[in-house]
Amino acid sequence: MAKAGEGAVAGEVVAITGAARGIGLATARALKAAGATVVIGDIDETAVKEAAAALGVTGLTVDVTSRESFTAFLDRAEESAGRLDVLVNNAGIMPIGPVTEESDADARRCIDVNVHGVMLGTKLALGRMLPRGAGHVVNIASVAGIMFTPGLALYNASKAAIVAFTEATRLEVEGRGVRVGAVLPTFTNTELVAGTRSPKGQRNCEPEEIAAAVVAMIGRPRPQTVVPKRLGPQIRMGALFPDRVRQAVSRRLGLDSIFLEYDPDARKDYDARIRSGS
Repeated sequence: MAKAGEGAVAGEVVAITGAARGIGLATARALKAAGATVVIGDIDETAVKEAAAALGVTGLTVDVTSRESFTAFLDRAEESAGRLDVLVNNAGIMPIGPVTEESDADARRCIDVNVHGVMLGTKLALGRMLPRGAGHVVNIASVAGIMFTPGLALYNASKAAIVAFTEATRLEVEGRGVRVGAVLPTFTNTELVAGTRSPKGQRNCEPEEIAAAVVAMIGRPRPQTVVPKRLGPQIRMGALFPDRVRQAVSRRLGLDSIFLEYDPDARKDYDARIRSGS
């Protein structure tokens, strides 16, 4: 029996960025299993080709910070799979550490990929979808866009921008046949959290849980989904508490130090890759 929302996904043409690994790859796998025709894109040419071959889907190279590259990706996706129904803007990077030690280069790269990349993809997809009055853009934001943590200032800022951008865009295109929504995962077991620990008493999500939320959002569109779902009400309720209470909870969970006291050696490969642009 199909899971909730899967029936509406079957037959859809879906393009996913940042899909050579992690959440993007899990999402591609889940969407294909739900009956969608999937095209994956990633800046890492070798990794995306290997992932595509393993999944049996089309894999293309894309630099989400380049209009020329992103346009070519969407063009080639439609040439190989047909008219684009859904774009999942998943590509993102997560530099961590004290704000005073974050380099200008890291800041520019983070904003270029996480913010401009999502904005660019959304605009290019809407340019194709609005004239025909059909389509769906799903932006992978983060709980970090609504819940702020020491040592994560760059990432917090980039994801907060995507939460705001997605909602404003959703309202702008409402009633024109095109859906726009955001998925906000919490800590997820991908390279992004390498060298860090989980909040006390909590477990990290798996990429497959985020993928299931994306499939559900495509099948039953909504403005925003927090993963895990139970965390959404907790965050909204927490926002009503005085600052001293929120900080006390943060300290109790260890959130005040998770991204300041980490293992740099465990993040060495990931940091080198995101700084090299691959």
